[in-house]
Amino acid sequence: MDSIFHEKQEGSLCAQHCLNNLLQGEYFTPVDLSSIAHQLDEEERMRMAEGGMASEEYRTFLQVISNALSVWGLELMLFNSREYQSLMINPINEKAFICNYKEHWFTIRKLGQQWFNLNSLLTGPELISDTYLALFLAQLQQEGYSIFVIRGNLPECEAEQILRIMRVQQQQRPRLIGEDEAQTKMGFGVEDEVVDEDEELKRALALSRQDIDVEDEEADLRRAIQLSMQGK
Repeated sequence: MDSIFHEKQEGSLCAQHCLNNLLQGEYFTPVDLSSIAHQLDEEERMRMAEGGMASEEYRTFLQVISNALSVWGLELMLFNSREYQSLMINPINEKAFICNYKEHWFTIRKLGQQWFNLNSLLTGPELISDTYLALFLAQLQQEGYSIFVIRGNLPECEAEQILRIMRVQQQQRPRLIGEDEAQTKMGFGVEDEVVDEDEELKRALALSRQDIDVEDEEADLRRAIQLSMQGK
């Protein structure tokens, strides 16, 4: 898993994280994407904003991502479009997907023979089984996500080379970044409580030992008095 490139969320740079996680490297910076956005002339922006339910901002981001991928000979195809559905391709036979909901974009990519959720909001890559992939995509669609299939040959990367010859297992799924911080804070609280309980237990044991010692001393004293009286 260490060989998989995974950019975590910083500010509102999810489009950058989405692209870099897809391509498995630091290929794009905010400056690069800003430059691509400025290359979209006003007429094209107006055309993208015409009709439909999608906002101009969404269409602009989509065009920026599309233009950025075209540099690598990659294209986007809407997953639930008639054109794509008519191809009747099993999702596990694809190479990658880009998912969008409102202002967030993230990548799902196949590396070797395994699928990974490379969402920048997660603390790390999440392994997705072939069986679960179709269910995961359906769940995202139900939640309102737009899903795009990546067509073309992705650039070679270290993770792809390694995972071609070995499969990975994931014992624990990554958490959302904010959730992980909350769990960490809660974890410290639990540890403090455990420490407090341990201290209380130690004190209780110490007191019980003292009580036993006192009882033993009192018993010895009573026996000594009885013996002295018998001696009389």
